[in-house]
Amino acid sequence: MLSWRHAHRIALLLAGLLLATARPPAVAADVSLIGVVPGKAAVLAVDGGNPKLVKIGRSWQGIRVIAVDKQHAMVEIDGAQRRLPLGQHYRSGTSASTDRQQVVLAADPRGHFVVDGAVNGGRVRFILDTGATVVALPGSDANRLGIDYRKGARGTISTANGATQAWGIRLDTVKVGDIELRNVEAVVVESGLEIALLGMTFLNRVEMKRDGSSMTLIRRY
Repeated sequence: MLSWRHAHRIALLLAGLLLATARPPAVAADVSLIGVVPGKAAVLAVDGGNPKLVKIGRSWQGIRVIAVDKQHAMVEIDGAQRRLPLGQHYRSGTSASTDRQQVVLAADPRGHFVVDGAVNGGRVRFILDTGATVVALPGSDANRLGIDYRKGARGTISTANGATQAWGIRLDTVKVGDIELRNVEAVVVESGLEIALLGMTFLNRVEMKRDGSSMTLIRRY
């Protein structure tokens, strides 16, 4: 699956492709964290434009980088501090297009949409997967969240690593951004799954709108 240990290398590679010309400061409208160099810099993109390597303490396009770790960057936007997860957007201002719950995701350098969400109130990292018929949790996540999945229906599913055991369950809540859905059908895969899959039992209940490297999810019901 995905490896996050080399994110700083990705950031450094991206840095070599950046335009050398400076842009005048502006109030950020749509900011995405593309890559990180932990403890040193963040790779940011504004309004889908060219990415920029911004060192801690420096400002660009009205964004000041305060701190960077392996998965997040703390930045100051519009006078307020924001914690940006790797691969996600922050959109300043309010959207006039809809009053329904929504979230905007940014593709990572490999084209995957990865998002920090929650299951039954506990933090879970998902990768959006339209090929997964249900939400799928690794056994390690289920154990950490205290889900007694072995009471569910036991079966076998196919993964990239071959057939493996899985248990069908229902999750009380699955939350991504402002979208929180209840009573979501899911499976727990005891081995062979490294990251949770945000599958169609969640995605069928949202609208998906892709625009280049961004994906907007809007709650249907």
